[in-house]
Amino acid sequence: MVVKEVAKHVIDTLPEEATMDDIIHALYVNTKFNHGEQEIREGKGVPHDEAKKRLKKWQK
Repeated sequence: MVVKEVAKHVIDTLPEEATMDDIIHALYVNTKFNHGEQEIREGKGVPHDEAKKRLKKWQK
């Protein structure tokens, strides 16, 4: 799906009363989610156990 089609799809899934801020946020979240999925497919992701270890450092 080309970028413009993805944007149209994201916008079409929002309620009719969505604001411009809602649209921008939805497009941003969709873009970041897709980027993260691509990184995982490329083997750049962090395994769950490693993520838990890293988060524990922040919880102290």
